[in-house]
Amino acid sequence: MPPVRLRFAPSPTGYLHIGGARTALFNWLYARHCQGSFILRIEDTDIARSSDESIQAILDSLSWLGLNWDEAPYYQSQRRKLHDEHIEKLISGGQAYACYCSPEELGQMRAQAMKEGRKPKYDGRCRELSAPKAGAAAIRFKTPPTGQTIVNDLIKGSVVFENAELDDLIIRRSDGTPTYNLAVVVDDATLEITHIIRGDDHLNNTPRQILLYQALGYTPPQFGHVPLILGPDKARLSKRHGATSVTAYRDAGYLPQAMLNYLVRLGWSCGDEEIFSIEDLIEKFSLDKVNKAAAIFDEQKLKWLNAHYINTEPAAKLAPLLLPFLENMGYTVSDMEWLAEAVKTLQPRSRTLEEMAKGAEFYLKDKLEYEPKAAAKFLTADKKEVFELLKEKLAALPSFDEQSIQAAFEDVMAELELKLKHIAQPLRVSLTGGTVSPGIFELMAVLGKDKVIERISTACQYIGA
Repeated sequence: MPPVRLRFAPSPTGYLHIGGARTALFNWLYARHCQGSFILRIEDTDIARSSDESIQAILDSLSWLGLNWDEAPYYQSQRRKLHDEHIEKLISGGQAYACYCSPEELGQMRAQAMKEGRKPKYDGRCRELSAPKAGAAAIRFKTPPTGQTIVNDLIKGSVVFENAELDDLIIRRSDGTPTYNLAVVVDDATLEITHIIRGDDHLNNTPRQILLYQALGYTPPQFGHVPLILGPDKARLSKRHGATSVTAYRDAGYLPQAMLNYLVRLGWSCGDEEIFSIEDLIEKFSLDKVNKAAAIFDEQKLKWLNAHYINTEPAAKLAPLLLPFLENMGYTVSDMEWLAEAVKTLQPRSRTLEEMAKGAEFYLKDKLEYEPKAAAKFLTADKKEVFELLKEKLAALPSFDEQSIQAAFEDVMAELELKLKHIAQPLRVSLTGGTVSPGIFELMAVLGKDKVIERISTACQYIGA
């Protein structure tokens, strides 16, 4: 049995979207599960729409997700000679022919067929020409006029296509460029791809491609067509449902392990399990567990997963990932140990790194702005005595850790006969500007003695103003 080889073959006409990323993941996981190879091929023959920027975005997205490829990326545009050789082989074998029909003729042909209630397919008028005509010609593949082509799909099961319903496929345009179906068959065959996992929007191409494999003398690979991803409204996932590109989610502060975990659950299941490490996925992934029904994209579920990974990831690993988000907000942090301590306090309340950066802002601001309602409710005249005494106790502490801070609070509560709730929330407003924050002792330890005392003093001035 030949070694398993799978490929992901995106067109570089834009960013890698969620559906494409899931296709890449399924191919990568199956290759790794079978200890085979994962091949990346860039299908860049659409010169007008392909761009170097899109190629780089695809490479960056796959690298961010950790979907490493085993051979240097192949570029379809560099394989033109190979495509032409295979087209000539079909022509010389009598399995392809020149078609001289103009676009106008083809349009009239389609219109007449529809008027007569027939399928608007090419009528084969150039199929048996006895001599070449003048002018540029496209090359068409001679599809068998009878019989059936059966796709033994690894996900959908057996799908039968009547050859009479298939067209005489154009395999080379009149400008000399090969078409998608010809190029993809030649590339997959010559790269010895054994399995093709792709979206079920490609299913109608599959019988045509199988016929091309057979005509060229190749054994077709095994095909598996994955149902599409739909939005919450059951329509095909699009920009109106929110971000659809991998880079957009990366830039919004999602972690790659959360995105991978979520993508694999869009159409694949393993019992009731929700959380998987990459090692788990490689071990457990199989095509017989891929659902036949379309998957529904739920951004709230993705956020829930991302929050799980943010909360369980070591703070020291999250700190450098948080830096770009802080820099986008205008803050520079050089002390990574301090930032890791700040991250620890923010993890339980953050669903994305973007949320975490916003939550960290009170640590980094030179001057706080109090939320008006919070200030009116908690920064009142009766709190000034509490703040002054607390400031005195905190200033006298030899070390400024959570335990020492709590002890200072207890001294103040005992001396003024107050409970923690009478102190904590007013102090939270004075230290953060609002009423929602990490635990009061941990946030004070991260802020540090000097900044805590400075902010309490500012609150006293505000109260006294």
